[in-house]
Amino acid sequence: MKIRSIFAIISLWMVFPLQGKNVNDSIQSVVDEVIWVVGDEAILKSDVEQMRIQAQQEGVRWSGDPDCAIPEQIAVQKLYLHQAAIDSIEVTEAEITQGIEQQIEYMISVIGSREKLEEYHKKNMTQIRNELRESFRERQLVQEMQRHLVKDITVTPADVRRYFADLPQDSIPFVPTEVEVQIISQTPRVDQEEINRVKEELRDYTDRVNKGETSFQTLARMYSEDPGTARRGGELGYTGRGTLDQAFANVAFNLTDPKKVSKIVESEFGFHIIQLIDKRGDKVNVRHILRKPVVSQEAIDRSLARLDSIRAEIIEGKFSFEAGASVISDDKDTRNNNGLMANATQTGRTSRFRLQDLPSEVARAVDTLQVGAISAPFQMINQRGKIVCVIAKLKSRTEGHKATITEDFQVMKDVVLEKRRQQKLHDWVVNKIKSTYVRVNDRYKDCKFEYQGWIKQ
Repeated sequence: MKIRSIFAIISLWMVFPLQGKNVNDSIQSVVDEVIWVVGDEAILKSDVEQMRIQAQQEGVRWSGDPDCAIPEQIAVQKLYLHQAAIDSIEVTEAEITQGIEQQIEYMISVIGSREKLEEYHKKNMTQIRNELRESFRERQLVQEMQRHLVKDITVTPADVRRYFADLPQDSIPFVPTEVEVQIISQTPRVDQEEINRVKEELRDYTDRVNKGETSFQTLARMYSEDPGTARRGGELGYTGRGTLDQAFANVAFNLTDPKKVSKIVESEFGFHIIQLIDKRGDKVNVRHILRKPVVSQEAIDRSLARLDSIRAEIIEGKFSFEAGASVISDDKDTRNNNGLMANATQTGRTSRFRLQDLPSEVARAVDTLQVGAISAPFQMINQRGKIVCVIAKLKSRTEGHKATITEDFQVMKDVVLEKRRQQKLHDWVVNKIKSTYVRVNDRYKDCKFEYQGWIKQ
């Protein structure tokens, strides 16, 4: 079982023990004791029991005896965290926040609503998020440490050919159905009255802060529509210019007085007001309040109708889909590539997607299309949280099949690369164990561990 699965179990346990409310009682009934020591970190019997119960509830199967595998994987996590501290590996608040929000949204989808989740835990959302924070921080640190360790590993075409030649037929990987999709996107225009309403709200917030009636942080917690920063009083954390929206960055980096509130800034996410906290080198720490104008249904219907007309003209041959994407589309990520969507994977960018990796609305639109066909217009929420209207063209479909070296070289390269990375990480753990103080309770000394060296001779 991979280390990332461990973190998934820990995260799920902390948010929502799915099989009832007696789990805490089960943990509390364990007479706690230190069963392993790794460096200066102790692993408790209750830690292992907690993970065991959650794994059972999630249907996780361990490779080997869970009594041995569970404490070993907790120990491996501690090795990575120790090295991350030595190497000054860091993760940003934004990364932690994103992970927490994704987990929260998943658990809400399971239980039905935020209110039900709060009722189940007898805690509000802020308290639930706070409980998740440390586990997600550790999860991100381990992943960053692993990426750091394998960043220089490469494979050559000759390596891939040798691997494929030696691979038994029943071990050749199956390549699932993949598609290439082009889109033309239109962003419904927000009514000026709605923009004026949002700006007036932001002016009111600024006025209240300037008069000393309330703090910027309080207003951010109450009104900001950026869920990742609102609960922190709008604080972004130290951030470089390149990771911010350009218009937002231009204002944020020009602020000099922490007591003043910026003018209203329009970004691709909505409208903001910003307050400086501190500057450090080429990074700035600010807090902000984001408000998003609401798009009317009439504006959405107008965009859908325009796309329906564009689709008809393409089908009639008046111009190509590619030309329409290059000239008409509002989607800046695809406009310069004839509308072709790009899939960012661990090994690079590709135009191929498995259906489950596409935005769900796009996947539904192209699932039953013939190659070359264009979908009816539909609406969706883009990565920036905005409503957009889209038509999609299925550029290609490659049905699922066993990989071949000629047609699926990249797939095979990814397989070889991943195997080398896993071997590198395995060897690193074994070597790390040799140089780390480890004490294991006697009852674990007959375990068949995945990694050698836990039991010191």
